[in-house]
Amino acid sequence: MTFYEKEIIRIKGIVYKNQGQIDSIIEVRNYIDTNYKLNLNLDLLSEAQSISKYHLIRLFKKYYGLTPRQYLIDKRIKSAKEYLRKGVTVTETCFAVGFESLGSFSTLFKSRTGKSPRQFQKEQLSRSELVSKNWFLNEKRLKWKLR
Repeated sequence: MTFYEKEIIRIKGIVYKNQGQIDSIIEVRNYIDTNYKLNLNLDLLSEAQSISKYHLIRLFKKYYGLTPRQYLIDKRIKSAKEYLRKGVTVTETCFAVGFESLGSFSTLFKSRTGKSPRQFQKEQLSRSELVSKNWFLNEKRLKWKLR
């Protein structure tokens, strides 16, 4: 074995010594990504990975910069934006993305986006109407030019 091969193995041992932890945290994130609509809590997530919930919080924050709860809320808000863009009512959106209270959903949505869910939806729908109206006018102009 050459010096460089030994050095690569040595560095790999240092960099990936916590691979088990990394894998556990990635699994937790993937679980949140696929099950964010369910009632998730720290006990459930930590039991699934057989680690304490406090250790889970520390590791998750270390690797992702957010606690699992913050990540879950961000995931739900991102999904809620998509529902609202499609014209789904605020109440239906709230429950569809996993929130249990319309009040807490509205408060969290506004704190994350700066707008209430209804304001966000009105803006998005008016933008989409404007875009479709402009598209229609451009198509009309193009037909006139082609004549």
